[in-house]
Amino acid sequence: MLDGLGLAAQAELLALGELSAGELVAHSLERIDRLRSLGAFRVVRAEAALAEAAEADRRLRAGERLPLLGVPVAIKDDTDLAGETTPFAVPGDHRPKAADAEHVRRLRAAGAIIVGKTTTCEIGLWPFSESPGFGAARNPWNPAYSPGGSSGGSAAAVAAGMVAAAVGSDGAGSIRIPAAWTGLVGIKPQRGRVSGFPHRDPFHGLTVWGPLARSVADAALLLDVLTGSHPEDAHRLDPPVVPFAEAARRDPGRLRIAVSFRTAFGVPGRVDPQIRAAVERIARRLADLGHKVFPADPDYGLVGLGLIPRGTAGVADWLESMPGASPEPRTEVEARIGRLLGRRLLPLARRMDPALRRRVGRIFQVADVVLTPTTALPPPRVGAYDGATWRRTQSAAAAACPYAWPWNVLGWPAMSVPAGMTAEGLPIGAQLLAHDSEEALLISLAAQLEAVEGWHERRAPLKELSSPEGAQ
Repeated sequence: MLDGLGLAAQAELLALGELSAGELVAHSLERIDRLRSLGAFRVVRAEAALAEAAEADRRLRAGERLPLLGVPVAIKDDTDLAGETTPFAVPGDHRPKAADAEHVRRLRAAGAIIVGKTTTCEIGLWPFSESPGFGAARNPWNPAYSPGGSSGGSAAAVAAGMVAAAVGSDGAGSIRIPAAWTGLVGIKPQRGRVSGFPHRDPFHGLTVWGPLARSVADAALLLDVLTGSHPEDAHRLDPPVVPFAEAARRDPGRLRIAVSFRTAFGVPGRVDPQIRAAVERIARRLADLGHKVFPADPDYGLVGLGLIPRGTAGVADWLESMPGASPEPRTEVEARIGRLLGRRLLPLARRMDPALRRRVGRIFQVADVVLTPTTALPPPRVGAYDGATWRRTQSAAAAACPYAWPWNVLGWPAMSVPAGMTAEGLPIGAQLLAHDSEEALLISLAAQLEAVEGWHERRAPLKELSSPEGAQ
């Protein structure tokens, strides 16, 4: 019974008294342990989570009601959790954090129980979740392959049913890429929607935190819980007029949807034929739903000049904040570029923002939503880039994932939704892109699509292995 329950269903059954938080958390912990060969978690809070579940049950019996009271969730290992370290996959002299990150505080305020912190790659740089110091996350659909990155551990945890939903972060597609490669819904919110505090301006505006879940409704519920600013955030938004969970129940109306396979200037444009076919099928499905669907491309201009300074300077900033950091050579190369070039170009990147938004935003004069592939290629095998140079890894990442990162530069919302499967049985994602602060529009459209596609009912054919060696 518990295996198929989504986030909203768990919360409802807890409120009705038909399920206890102790049962839910124990089930989550048992599944995490049984599927530990997937490497989804860097740390598991078994004892603390069970104690918090007992307290949640006491509060539920007393009549207290909160959106996620007693529900287990997971967070990514780039996020501060009081009493735990935040290595972000880099070995170093890490000390436990004294306070929760702001969005963790919001999770706790909603009653959620954090069962652990999930595996990522060093400083979130790559579209896989592997590092020499902290191991590899594997794809529940086929453990020989990556679940993507850098929120791959969070995606693997949800796709394997360890938790019903998890939080990831997205600085160049790091929620949407693993969502695509594990068959999940992933939302990158508008910049400023979810606080990154204690980071005031994470990766100089590129990175935001958001949900990964099997269903649109669950992702929307988690986004509602995460939404909100800290007084010291560089980017702050007013609360949404309509809760995102309500948007998931609302008809989107007849929309104009532009289908685009174009990539930004200087970025590889080859798309795997299976992925192209899957996105074209989704386009036909949207047309069948009554939307006006047509080919049209955003004019990206020199959007890459907004990415490189922010990304490289952000890596340098993060490494310099870590005592005794001992990163991989390719991570150190990225940081060196940030110190030598990225920081110098940051003022130029910020000055370009208004013109870039006007240029790319012209697509919304003719369309309400843009549909693209989430990734250009299926996931790589685990270990495919072990020990690779910065240049080789960067080139591979650019070829595999050219579609997500421009929306990080712009700061606008985006979603990945399941679009089908490869012949090898690996998930494919389609990306929905919107204009400034239009998360609700994307959620409504994605929920309408989910109702006819039924992706929330699909489950990975798990190979419940006891050792990483068996996952090869």
